[in-house]
Amino acid sequence: MGTSSVQMLPYTASSVGAARRRLLGDLAEAGVHEATACDASLILSELISNALRHASPLPGGMVRVSWQLGGDCVEIAVGDGGGPTTPVVNKPAAGALGGRGLGIVDRLSLRWGVYARQDGSETTVWAELALRGQDERHRGNVPGNGSDGHRGTGPGLVIASSRDA
Repeated sequence: MGTSSVQMLPYTASSVGAARRRLLGDLAEAGVHEATACDASLILSELISNALRHASPLPGGMVRVSWQLGGDCVEIAVGDGGGPTTPVVNKPAAGALGGRGLGIVDRLSLRWGVYARQDGSETTVWAELALRGQDERHRGNVPGNGSDGHRGTGPGLVIASSRDA
């Protein structure tokens, strides 16, 4: 399996649905189990929604959305123009209207993290989701995060992850 996609989408709410439809179509075509594809599309939706709510667009008013299917996981990433804070899992009050997005991402993914350019010009939030039915989150065989923990990253990036704590 080797499906991947990189899209530059307008920095608007309509991009959430467009990206979800494309991801679901790609995963279905690759034979990914429907429940896993739905989880992947939920993660993608949360990451794009967070970029729209908490960050600036990339140049040209865009957001970058990508996924790569390979081996035993799908990696999903959303890049934006950065924001005033680093994305973290919140613990909202029971009645709060928001603040649960990265908690959902954390629960559904094997691991997730944030790459931010040191100059603040770009932030990418990524998540890896297992393609198997079993949750391997606590098995210890998942590679750790680090300067080389994410495929395709280069120098000049600051890395933070929910798994580093």
